[in-house]
Amino acid sequence: MMNMMSIAKNYVNGFIKKEEGQGMVEYALIIALIAIVVIVALLALGPRIAEIFDNITNSL
Repeated sequence: MMNMMSIAKNYVNGFIKKEEGQGMVEYALIIALIAIVVIVALLALGPRIAEIFDNITNSL
């Protein structure tokens, strides 16, 4: 009876330990989403930022 309890406990612990990798995937998805937002923002604002720096350079 004790051996079956030990086997069942190990089986359940195997499922619980597998959730650790899930957190890494979630962090990777968040970082990818942030990267996409930054790239889109730079593409949208890039020409305007370049214009501002050109104006500063010309003023100097």
